[in-house]
Amino acid sequence: MSESQPPSPTESQRRSNEISHPVFAALYDRLPGDQMLEPHHEYLAADLSGRVLDLGAGTGALFPTVLEAVEGGTRELEYHAVEPDPHMRRRAERRAADLGLAVDVRDGCAEALPYPDDAFEYVLASVVFCTIEDPDAALEEVARVLKPGGEFRFVEHVHADGWRATAQDVLNPLWERAAGGCQLNRETLERFVGHEAFDVLEVERLSLGVFPATPFVRGRLQRRRSEPLSRS
Repeated sequence: MSESQPPSPTESQRRSNEISHPVFAALYDRLPGDQMLEPHHEYLAADLSGRVLDLGAGTGALFPTVLEAVEGGTRELEYHAVEPDPHMRRRAERRAADLGLAVDVRDGCAEALPYPDDAFEYVLASVVFCTIEDPDAALEEVARVLKPGGEFRFVEHVHADGWRATAQDVLNPLWERAAGGCQLNRETLERFVGHEAFDVLEVERLSLGVFPATPFVRGRLQRRRSEPLSRS
C-alpha cells in the first residue's frame, strides 16, 4: 500500500465547521443514553493498549470507562479523541479535565481525520456512524489510520426490520432535526462487515434501545494485514 497523508487542515476544518448543535450538546448528558450504554463502554475499552482513537467523542461519554481501564491496567495507553461539534468538544475537554484523564481532544470530522496512516492500534466508535454525513468515507478513514492488525470496535444503532424499518424511514427527517443529525435508517452493520479492509472478529445484536432508535449492534473488526485499501 502506498503511503498517503491525512487530509489537509483546510478540508478537515471546512467539514467540521459545518457541524454545530448547541442545544443538542447542552441536553445530551441529560439523556438516558450514557446509563444505557455503560456496559458496552466497558466492551469498547477492554484491554486497550498503545495508541487509541475515540471517533466522534461527543461530550466524552467514554472517558470515565477509559480512565478506569488506564488506572486498572498494566499496559501503556495513549488516548486521542476527535469531535467536530465545538459545543460537544468543549464539554469533552471539561470532562477530561475534571477526571484528570490525559487525552488529546482535536477538532476534526470522521471523513477527514487529522492523523497519518497506520497511527492507531484501536479505533472506538460509540453511536457515531448514525450522525456522520458520509459514513463510507469515514470507514475508509478508520481503515487508513488503523495499523494492520489493529481493531475497530463499535456500538451503533441500525436500521430495523419490518414495520419498524418503515416507521423509521417516515420519522427520520424529523428525528434528524431533533437529534443533532442522527439517522435512524443507516445500514451500518452491512457497511462494516462488507468492507474489504477488515476481517470480522465478532458481531452481536443487542437487546438495547427504545424505538425508534433501535436495534443496536456491537462488534470488533480487525484491519487486514495484507489487504490494500481502496483509494477513490
